[in-house]
Amino acid sequence: MTKNRPIVIGGVDTHGYTHHAAVIDTSGRILGSEEFEATSDGYRKLLAWIRRFGDLDRLGVEGTGTYGAGLCRHLLDQGVQVVEVDRPNRRMRRQHGKSDSIDAEAAARSVLNGTATAEPKHRDGVVESIRVLRVAKSGAVKARTAATNALKAMLVTAPDELRSTMAQMSTAEIVDTCSKFRPSADRLSEPTQGVKLGMRSLARRVIQLTEEIKELDAAMRPLVRHAALGNRHRSRRPAPDHGGRQPSPNALGSFLCSTLRRRTHPRFQRSDPAPSSPSRR
Repeated sequence: MTKNRPIVIGGVDTHGYTHHAAVIDTSGRILGSEEFEATSDGYRKLLAWIRRFGDLDRLGVEGTGTYGAGLCRHLLDQGVQVVEVDRPNRRMRRQHGKSDSIDAEAAARSVLNGTATAEPKHRDGVVESIRVLRVAKSGAVKARTAATNALKAMLVTAPDELRSTMAQMSTAEIVDTCSKFRPSADRLSEPTQGVKLGMRSLARRVIQLTEEIKELDAAMRPLVRHAALGNRHRSRRPAPDHGGRQPSPNALGSFLCSTLRRRTHPRFQRSDPAPSSPSRR
């Protein structure tokens, strides 16, 4: 009779181009450590290499939402139980130094001793689409704010003939006016023409980013409705996009009620009203 295959636990330290894997047994003995490419072929080789040591029980992976996202998807498709692992503690790094093999071994040991238990998000549904679109929108909003602030700062030091004409304009009016400037290319040595070109560039950037934000909002709107509808009709089973973590349907209502109670409770009321800020001159 052949002996049963041993139970093993794996750990992976993920990076942009390579992943380092380590395998330990249930007694904590290190069985092997190896580096693999962060590609589809590398993922297959990594899993096959780990399974050479025995039956894989669980696999701890660092960075399941960043460098390890592709590996995590592959492992879940193969039916592997993946555990999300935080970076190794600083004490261990001070004692043993920083290396990929040590980090991979630490990931496996954190699974073995129960330190890491979180299930990673699957990142394969509508919630993931909303997330990436929100990232793109957040970047566009920040860039638009930076361009708007730069435009206003440029107006402060602009020649009098430009500053006086836009002194009473709103931000939208300033952007619209500056986007229509027609500076003379032959007279850019003159401050007025140079400022016009700079302000026009910033204004058109603001307009372009505004259109980009509107486009992303329009793309997210039906996805959010779809996710909200799915949440309304979802059964009690955990949602796959949230890695088994499903919020209570009354969480938002409870939060709003508690906030309103705090704002109306006498304990949180000011005894004297705050003085109004002086008007800008």
